[in-house]
Parts: sequence; structure tokens; C-alpha cells
Amino acid sequence: MAQNPPGHKSGESTIDLVFFEGCPNVDQTRTNLRDALVLAGRAETWNEWCLGSPSTPEQMRHLASPSILVNGRDVTGIGTDGHGKSNPTGMACRVGGAPSIDVILAALSTF
Repeated sequence: MAQNPPGHKSGESTIDLVFFEGCPNVDQTRTNLRDALVLAGRAETWNEWCLGSPSTPEQMRHLASPSILVNGRDVTGIGTDGHGKSNPTGMACRVGGAPSIDVILAALSTF
């Protein structure tokens, strides 16, 4: 698992993985993120934020799990609950599961 302090930059982008403990899709998301970073020629580093941790920034507490953010933007373009709506609890599974390598690559290519 790659982890960096808040504000760490990977290439030109800040990359965050947000999840809740026990999320069934977080391992596949890590694999897809790692593979996308390798294909993009970027360092295999990112920040990880567990929704149950008090150190997780407030702005990330309403994201569906798992979420990947590149410079604060969800790589899927979907809203905070995985459906495009706010999720007040922050403990919802993302519709569609793990973001694909292609989706992550597309987001990385915009930065």
C-alpha cells in the first residue's frame, strides 16, 4: 500500500484514495490505480484516507467507497455518493465498484 502525507504530489497531480474499512472493492481499486500510474509513467504513490479515521479531511468524508481523486476531482466524474448526490454518512459503496484502469488513466492525462 502506498501512502504519503497530505499534500504529497505524484508527478503533477495530487492523488487520493478514499474508502471505508472492509470495502469489498478497495483492493481492486488499489491494483487499478497502481497499474494506471505505471502505464502513465508516474510514481506509484498516493494518499489513502479511511472514512472512519479522524485524520480524514472533512471534504472527503462524504465520498462513496472507493473513490479516487486526482487534484480533488473524482476520476469517474460521479458525485459524492456514487449516484451524483450528496451522501451525508460517507459510508456508501460506489456504484459500479472499482474505477477501471482506463478511467483512471483518462483522469491522469488531464493533469
